[in-house]
Amino acid sequence: MDAATAEMVKTGFLDSVPFARTLGVTFTDLDHGRAVMRLPDDAAHHNHVGGPHAGAMFTLAESASGAIVIGTFGDQLNRAVPLAVSAEIRYLKLAMGDVTAEAVLGRPREEVVAELDEGRRPEFPVDIELRTDDGTVTGRMTVLWTLRPNKK
Repeated sequence: MDAATAEMVKTGFLDSVPFARTLGVTFTDLDHGRAVMRLPDDAAHHNHVGGPHAGAMFTLAESASGAIVIGTFGDQLNRAVPLAVSAEIRYLKLAMGDVTAEAVLGRPREEVVAELDEGRRPEFPVDIELRTDDGTVTGRMTVLWTLRPNKK
C-alpha cells in the first residue's frame, strides 16, 4: 500500500469510528494485511486495578482488525460491505501503560476476493496480539470478518 492510500485509510477510519477517537487510538503502521495501532495510557479509561479497561483493549484490537479490512479490501467496498461476524479475546496478563495491537490478516487477499467474485460471502479471520511497550503480550484476539455482497 502506498503512503497516500495508507494515510487516506487512517484518516477515514478515525473519522468514521468516533469511539476509537474518544479513546485516543492512533496508527503506528498500516499496510495490506497488517495494522498496528496504539492505545495511550489514560486514567479515564482504567479499570479497578489501574490498567486499561478490558473494553478499551477490545476496542483497540477490533479497530486494528477493521483497519486491515478497509486497507486490504478498500477497492471492493463498491460491491460488498465488511462486517464483523464474531470476536474472541483472551486477556493473558494485566496491561499497564500504553498498549499496542498488531493485527494480521489470516487469509490471502486473493482467496477472499476470488470467493467474492464467485458470488459467495467470504469469511476470514484477523488475528491480533496486544502488548505493552516492553513487549509483554497481554492479550490475543481473533475477529472473524465477512464481505457481504451488495444486493443488486
